Amino acid sequence: MSGIVSREDIVKMLGASPPLVENLCDAHQQVQPNGIDLTLKEVALFSSAGTLGSHTEGRVLSATSPLVFDGLGRVDLLPGCYLITYNEVVNLPKTIMALALPRSSLLRCGVSIHNAVWDAGYSGRSKALMVVCNPQGFRLYRNTRIVQMVFLLLSHEVAQGYHGMFQGENI
Repeated sequence: MSGIVSREDIVKMLGASPPLVENLCDAHQQVQPNGIDLTLKEVALFSSAGTLGSHTEGRVLSATSPLVFDGLGRVDLLPGCYLITYNEVVNLPKTIMALALPRSSLLRCGVSIHNAVWDAGYSGRSKALMVVCNPQGFRLYRNTRIVQMVFLLLSHEVAQGYHGMFQGENI
């Protein structure tokens, strides 16, 4: 059977080796009925153009410059695009893939987060695109919950899990 993984099953998988998700700031707050909230570790500005060719060899990722949180652990963002890094390390078995959506509070402040698909077999500390659309800007605190990751149980285990260039990233 396939479907969305429930809180009860997520809690069980947090105790596995490796855990489904590790480095949680506060499991009590982060584990939700239908997923896990991921939290903010870093925010960076894009500082160069990127390139995506028809083959992997033509890929050049944009350079970034990290922003510094102030003494209160916050950063004020102007409208624009930012690359964010999550605190949590995700370890997906070959029977589960994941998607993540921004928390509704972000959307109500004019901020969105765009994630790619987490393929079955992926392990790493992911990055995502944050877009501040609010013309007044946005204040963000380190370790705040920003997206909810939802886990989807596949109909059967994949023969080969994710093995791309981002496997093991930022660990």
